[in-house]
Amino acid sequence: MNKFLLTAIPLALALTTHAQQGKVFTAKDYERAETAMAYNLEPLTERTGIRPTWLPDDRYYYRTSAAEGNQFILVNPAKGTKVVAFDHAKLATALSATTGKAYKAADLPFQTINFSANGKGVIFTADGKQYKFENNAITPDTTTVKAVSLTGARGRRGGGFAAGNPNEVLSPNKQKAAFIKDFNLWVRDVKTNKETQLTTDGVKDDGYATDNAGWAQGTRPILIWSPDSKKIATFQQDERKVNDMYLVPTKVGAPKLVAWKYPLPGDVEIPMLSRVIINVDEPKVIKLNVAPDPHRSTLSDDIKGGAGWADVYWSDDATKLVFASTNRDHKEAKVRVADAATGAVTELFTETVKTQFESGWDAVNWRYLSKSNEILWFSERDNWGHLYLYDATTGKLKHQVDKGNWVLTNVLKVDEKNRVIYFTANNLDPENPYFSKFCKIGMDGKGFTILTPGPGTHTASFSPMGNFIIDTYSKPDVPPVTVLRDMKGKQIAEFERTDISKLTATGWKPIIPFSVKAHDGTTDVYGLMWVPKNLDPNKKYPVIDYIYPGPQGGSVGSWAFSTTRGDNGALAELGFIVVEIEGTSNPLRSKSFHDMSYGNMADNTLADQVGGIKQLAAKYAYMDLDKVGIWGHSGGGFATAGAMFRYPDFFKVGIAESGNHENLNYEDNWGERYNGLVANADYAARANQSLAKNLKGKLMLVHGLMDNNVPPSNTLLVVEALEKANKDFDLVVFPNSAHGYGAYSPYMMRRRWDYFVKNLMGATPPQEYVLKGASR
Repeated sequence: MNKFLLTAIPLALALTTHAQQGKVFTAKDYERAETAMAYNLEPLTERTGIRPTWLPDDRYYYRTSAAEGNQFILVNPAKGTKVVAFDHAKLATALSATTGKAYKAADLPFQTINFSANGKGVIFTADGKQYKFENNAITPDTTTVKAVSLTGARGRRGGGFAAGNPNEVLSPNKQKAAFIKDFNLWVRDVKTNKETQLTTDGVKDDGYATDNAGWAQGTRPILIWSPDSKKIATFQQDERKVNDMYLVPTKVGAPKLVAWKYPLPGDVEIPMLSRVIINVDEPKVIKLNVAPDPHRSTLSDDIKGGAGWADVYWSDDATKLVFASTNRDHKEAKVRVADAATGAVTELFTETVKTQFESGWDAVNWRYLSKSNEILWFSERDNWGHLYLYDATTGKLKHQVDKGNWVLTNVLKVDEKNRVIYFTANNLDPENPYFSKFCKIGMDGKGFTILTPGPGTHTASFSPMGNFIIDTYSKPDVPPVTVLRDMKGKQIAEFERTDISKLTATGWKPIIPFSVKAHDGTTDVYGLMWVPKNLDPNKKYPVIDYIYPGPQGGSVGSWAFSTTRGDNGALAELGFIVVEIEGTSNPLRSKSFHDMSYGNMADNTLADQVGGIKQLAAKYAYMDLDKVGIWGHSGGGFATAGAMFRYPDFFKVGIAESGNHENLNYEDNWGERYNGLVANADYAARANQSLAKNLKGKLMLVHGLMDNNVPPSNTLLVVEALEKANKDFDLVVFPNSAHGYGAYSPYMMRRRWDYFVKNLMGATPPQEYVLKGASR
């Protein structure tokens, strides 16, 4: 009997070990999962949501994919007609004959076109050369094509990119280009290339128009040209006493130190902006008579806004500069006006809040209205984001413009002549507060109209003459429809409806939207879920939670239709249930919603994630609550490690990529905005390394060692704490990668799949699988 036992025990152990290992995945399994990546799914969708290019006469064209191949369609809204923009077959034949290369009508080598002055010719670029197709013939073309704004919406006074040089800012009259040289501001005459120095006292770390504080780094000057192209509004940025950040690339030979100014929360010295106005024709610097401002904006954690400089507006006659100053912790915004000739500054009004103030998300929502000398000011003072009209002479409030339990998210266009404001808004759709609508209202607060009715999230663009709206709407699980509307919101015609028949023929399943209760048991939060195509409701599936906690934006991002998002669908095809939950404390809803975790960034919506997954599992019995994983990047990496440390019995596997685990080691603007000043907030209690000893599950930490956004010391602090606590963990580093992993992103994705397959599913991944579509 003893001999039998000795023989049986190894066999039993071998069988037990094999059972624990579970399924053995092959390369074919990963290939099947990869079919759920966007680069494989998008080609199966036809007539996708259009991106119109308007012509000056209110016609527009767009390029769409169809069964017969890519086509350019020309639409005349006034006549309600839609035709093929040109004969694709004849153009392909003529272009092939001209270039000696074979081109097909369904796959022409360009994605944009323009029309000749007579409207009969099509102008395009192929192989770096510009051609015109007219009367079925191809000829070289040198026409300078004038671009047309797609929205007529957010163009900020002050110029744009100089042709061929992104480090120059072109004047409105296109005759001069401003640039930085030797820490000073210069202009170049576009015709003669003559260069003129405008400032002379700029030095290293105290230069003009510089964009180099914290994670924001760039060589393009930050400035606003006056409408008459004779003045420039900018600043001199003093960083001489600001702390440096250091990184060292990995290479053969002696190391090279990379250093730049990177202020941290609590630092005594941070970048300060001294505002100036510069006369260009006869160079003269006029310093504004106001104390230097912190490197802050009302928009977010950077002073740039759109293509220029946030919170700064010229008057139409270039005699005044209206701007907003934001204090260090974003609790106070002062609106001021400067005399462009003398630099004298008058303070108009101040907005003060208890938590943090913001005037928008994609772009600042406040405007200076030069023609009427008024200010449209954005505020959440009544708990919702709305506009307020101020007198720009006295600084007195005239009245609130719009009101209601909804959020004005983006001011798209202000018609000063007719005193009408066009904007997008959230919380107007009973199905989902994040569905965006396109609206208008008079400056007197009357005539509020939803111009894009109907369920779903809407994106809209104006025609150049202001007569029509193109509206594309969809839901996460409902493909886009594009319609033409008049300026009253009435639908004139439907132009495109995305065809997903090829997609559904593969067995593809749409994303599953859902709503659950937040951690308070009262507030509704919303999310998306992915399940395998061959889902068996009688089985149990491990759960993966993708998280990005914000607080400037959350996990879901866009609520428009998408075939998949990242590798969520691919993970589902590997046998996981994947969820994204847009937790509390994120924007685009009420102010109180956004402030639910103010002062405690480590909250990271984690209680919402745990509670939400439990509610989903009560509804969908196939979700295995004993096998829940989580992963995220940047703020999501911070949240992932926090989840593993704060909820160690719930989250069993985590992958924390490039996380800002210790916000005292992340740029000053972020922590001081959402956590508060160091003197008023317990940063140590929010740091992940202080809780690393709580780890029970499997954790992978990932970071790029040249990350100039979230310095790698953030992850290394957690590494050190785990080692001190004698905890096992996994570490992946990318020696020369920044915040994103660039060429190594496919490698990281494969490692992510392997980690969840092995540690959450208990299966064996294929050895070093290569993602086939990674280079597409």
